[in-house]
Amino acid sequence: MFKVIDEEFECENCKRQVPKLGYSCRNHCPYCLFSKHVDIEPGDRAEECHGLLEPVGIETDSKKGYVIIFKCQKCGKIRKNKMAEDDDMTKIIELSVNKN
Repeated sequence: MFKVIDEEFECENCKRQVPKLGYSCRNHCPYCLFSKHVDIEPGDRAEECHGLLEPVGIETDSKKGYVIIFKCQKCGKIRKNKMAEDDDMTKIIELSVNKN
């Protein structure tokens, strides 16, 4: 079941302080787009891996808009999450140009 968790955190990749999103759950850093592999289901914090999720691609969804594709640097699993309103658009464009 989806759990709403919107809290500040320090990005483990770029070390910047990441603010709460305010309208949904913060899933990734808006500055470097990295995330952390902590959920099996959104918000459950049940994943044991805890590796860094590297943004490796982008896709578009007619309902969600831009969706970031992440690959875990530790276990290799692929995860996806929609772009947040405050994400660095330059990073989003770079992902769309550098599609795998």
